[in-house]
Amino acid sequence: MNPQSPDTNRARESADVVLIGAGIMSATLGTLLRRLQPDWSIDVYERLPRVAEESSDPWNNAGTGHAALCELNYTSELPDGTIDVRKAVGINEQFQVSRQFWSYLVEDGTFSEPETFINSTPHMTFVQGATDVDFLRRRYEALRTEPLFSAMEFSDDPAVIQRWAPLLIEQRKPGEQIAATRDISGTDVDFGSLSRQLFRTLEASGVGIHLNQEIRALTRKPDGRWRLRIHNNTTGKTKEVSARFVFVGAGGWALKILQKSRIPEAYGFALLPISGQFLRTDNPAVVARHHAKVYGKAPIGAPPMSMPHLDTRIVDGKKSILFGPYAGSSPKFLKHGSVLDMPSSIRWHNVLPLLAMARDNIALVALLVNALRATRKKKIAELAKFVPGALAKDWRIITAGQRAQIVKKDPEKGGILQFGTEVVASADGSIAGVLGASPGASTAVPIMLDLLERCFPERYDAWRPRLNEMIPTFGQRLSDNTELAAQTMAATAKTLHLTEISRPLSRRSADPVD
Repeated sequence: MNPQSPDTNRARESADVVLIGAGIMSATLGTLLRRLQPDWSIDVYERLPRVAEESSDPWNNAGTGHAALCELNYTSELPDGTIDVRKAVGINEQFQVSRQFWSYLVEDGTFSEPETFINSTPHMTFVQGATDVDFLRRRYEALRTEPLFSAMEFSDDPAVIQRWAPLLIEQRKPGEQIAATRDISGTDVDFGSLSRQLFRTLEASGVGIHLNQEIRALTRKPDGRWRLRIHNNTTGKTKEVSARFVFVGAGGWALKILQKSRIPEAYGFALLPISGQFLRTDNPAVVARHHAKVYGKAPIGAPPMSMPHLDTRIVDGKKSILFGPYAGSSPKFLKHGSVLDMPSSIRWHNVLPLLAMARDNIALVALLVNALRATRKKKIAELAKFVPGALAKDWRIITAGQRAQIVKKDPEKGGILQFGTEVVASADGSIAGVLGASPGASTAVPIMLDLLERCFPERYDAWRPRLNEMIPTFGQRLSDNTELAAQTMAATAKTLHLTEISRPLSRRSADPVD
């Protein structure tokens, strides 16, 4: 596939499936459907001149293979002081499904070199101060007995942490209370490369990939099919195509397109767009001294995507380090979107949820507005809390992708801000879309499996044997089976050329941490 071609295939007037947006979600769904129903015709429409140019692009996100190994927002402290790890375990379960599917694609020849999109990169959590050190210790104790987390290590010894991640400790003042956890099973994922390889394979199998094509209208025909009016951004011409099933994987624009469909299931949804920047260094002397994704604790009232993190990135075989993100406010739903995105998405049915969300999140709104005023000097000062020896000359600012967090109706509060991802589908399953952000891309495979079950219930049972071939533990929980967890992680690590965990993958009977 020529990634800059204005339209790589002549469009069909009618298709079984139309995928809107050429990112990781559409790439994943298209790949699954091609194997489950090879007789179906599929077309992909993307408004930009290349695939995977928005959130899936490697420089528009941190590339974390989200498995809840390092993100503090996936574990919470209960009133009795215990740590609730259920969300973390669930997200790790989902990531293992993605790993299995990617391993299958390596084995069937879709990917010849897994290093082009996934690489072993330890995941760490780093905290400062007595309160956060205590929380991290208790979080570690709660997770370490879980089969999917048993590779995790904890230390409050600066010498140990320095061996794990030298930049965190060098030039740090002695006596500061710090602690870290590390899990060497973590990964760095280039979702741009992953998406582009999937689309190349899809195109070779007969899937139409149509670039510079923007959906302007979406209406339901009397026969139940969907009619899409599509504008060619290169020629200025407009055409119409029809589809039996439509998937909207267009990032923040998914809401705009679902609103055009007028399905009642999309009523009440709104989005809070959040912009972001990273500091980036490619200095070989700095990059060589850090190989990890290190997450810290977000400021009080900040969204999860504001968790500071110092990330090793591997893109096109070259290592860099990102620090950030520096979140801000923007009305755009996409990096290449419009300042009218948010105001044009307001409807009678989502006004109250938006107002209720703003009322209950005044601190967040203020934080995002204030972040826009942050100078480069202030951003470097934030970096220095993580990397005391950081030199401003080594770092430059890059603009990250837009994140559109879900706002939805709530029977008690009127409206709430929801982090994560959510599938919105019509009652008859003829159209569906994905809203939200992290851990989205990392869990694209289980998200799409859920979508398939909801939208094609009459076919799902017949697809199960094929799904079992692609995902050997399909329908099982690894966290309930220590031996299966160990076998599965070892198998996918071998196929994907990742670090294999040599020690037992369960420590349910281990003594408490010293």
